[in-house]
Amino acid sequence: MLAVSGRPPRERGRWALEMKWDGIRAIALCRPGECRFYSRNNRDLSGSFPELTAVLAELAEAGELILDGEIVAPDPKTGAPSFGRLQRRMHVVAPSAELLRGFPAQYLAFDLLAVGGASIMTLPYTERRERLAELALDRPLVRTPPFYRDIDADTLLRIAGEHGLEGIVAKRLDSAYYPGRRSPLWIKTPLRKTTEVVVAGWLPGTGRFSATFGSLALGAYDDEDQLVHVGNVGTGWTMHDRRSLQVRLNELSRPDTPFDVPPPRALAASAHWVEPVLVGDIEYREVTSEGLRHPSWRGLRPDKSPHDAKVPS
Repeated sequence: MLAVSGRPPRERGRWALEMKWDGIRAIALCRPGECRFYSRNNRDLSGSFPELTAVLAELAEAGELILDGEIVAPDPKTGAPSFGRLQRRMHVVAPSAELLRGFPAQYLAFDLLAVGGASIMTLPYTERRERLAELALDRPLVRTPPFYRDIDADTLLRIAGEHGLEGIVAKRLDSAYYPGRRSPLWIKTPLRKTTEVVVAGWLPGTGRFSATFGSLALGAYDDEDQLVHVGNVGTGWTMHDRRSLQVRLNELSRPDTPFDVPPPRALAASAHWVEPVLVGDIEYREVTSEGLRHPSWRGLRPDKSPHDAKVPS
């Protein structure tokens, strides 16, 4: 179930508030002795987070559980989820013991969809959270974050900002769980503007970036499901990351533009095009008629499909 973007509702007594976590949304399907993680595009993430699946498998000894939550990588100094640290884990199918120690992950379970093999998705949010609380998920690697019913949304947004969190999510207390739907029963209010984009091509770098790309040409799908240009991004990588990504770009090379709507002439004259299969995560200041303003690269999103990248409003 997905949330719509907007201001949190003002009416008291009908909504719960949760913190918004900066990680990978993941469904955990747990059976006795086994647990697997699945992303929004149904990609199996289990191999990348073996320490989390091991803990959850122990919890399912009494019967099948299906959880909804977020995989995060806490910053060791602040405790807040760090997307940059999570990037070190997302692409590694079989992480080493050294990587597990250096970049530990957590699973924050904020909803329970099935217990004992029986779906409870039709139950209201409050009852699902009560059933989730009964599991007593309070371990270093797997826990249930709190929700709030008697705190002002602006106050919680301020607290989220002070602790480096991504924002808040408001959920109707009586809402059932509608898988695959983006519902106004859940409203997300981010503090930072982020969006998914499709990597459509690259422009050559100069100076110390002459051996790699200088910037990436970004695309997103509009309301007519056409891939359109939404800007270029040239910041957000280490040199190691640039070299690694350049290898991927070279492998995906194609002779013509992947855009359905012709991009700006200046871009078309100098870009090297790639197959539109890589999804990136971008932080930006605002959207203008020319695209994203002051974009910064945050990382690849293997858990997202290209058509998840929509033109931001």
